[in-house]
Amino acid sequence: MNYPDIDPVAISLGPLSIHWYGLMYVIGFVAAWWLGCRRAARLGLTRDDIGDLLFYCAIGVVAGGRLGYALFYGMGRLIDNPLWLFQVWDGGMSFHGGLIGVLLAALYFARKKQLAFFTLTDFIAPLVPIGLGAGRLGNFINRELPGRVTELPWGMPFPGLGPESRHPSALYEAILEGLVLFVVLWIVSARPRQRGLISGLFLLLYGVFRFAVEFVRLPDAHIGFIAFGWVTMGMLLTLPMILAGAALIAWSRRQPVDQRLPG
Repeated sequence: MNYPDIDPVAISLGPLSIHWYGLMYVIGFVAAWWLGCRRAARLGLTRDDIGDLLFYCAIGVVAGGRLGYALFYGMGRLIDNPLWLFQVWDGGMSFHGGLIGVLLAALYFARKKQLAFFTLTDFIAPLVPIGLGAGRLGNFINRELPGRVTELPWGMPFPGLGPESRHPSALYEAILEGLVLFVVLWIVSARPRQRGLISGLFLLLYGVFRFAVEFVRLPDAHIGFIAFGWVTMGMLLTLPMILAGAALIAWSRRQPVDQRLPG
């Protein structure tokens, strides 16, 4: 298969250019707002409350994602030039950093609205995967996250990496972290569950999906493998998510059904 030749710029209006990757962020937040509004009454929240929640989460995603990328993937560059942190066009964003930012935003919102933290994260978790999937499609359009060489029929040469067919790892992540994760969480959260179960399921499934895809995704060129010739930074950062998700699910089994999350 040929790698699709998609212009990363979706719309050009004179000097203004709107990139597909930026639009994917918009799609993710709009989808989260719409889905959140559908279930807002569960927590006694209004549409304005959902807007505020997403505003705080957006700040967490951007600030946490960029800081996480700098700390996890570019510490050397950050030390050499601290201002590089703000050069968002150079480098990227880290999911794990963005997740920490969202959790901090959720903690602030939960205290503001006097909600239990895991009640709120159980509400938020099903709203996230569409944005994750859209973001991975943005990576694919931007020709990012190349995969390793494969002989599978859907492999495709990655631009700039020679004629070998490679796994479309960004599409794998879009399907698993986006579509599959959304369907599972949305269905499971359709009726009352023990507090923390949905949050734990999100961490566990995302962690397993990301860990698995790392086996067919090229590690970051400036980092490479960090242990045993096969362990990547993505695996290292994802393993705590898997453990935390499993622990949270086990903890939730001892909690009462959260009646603030009715189906």
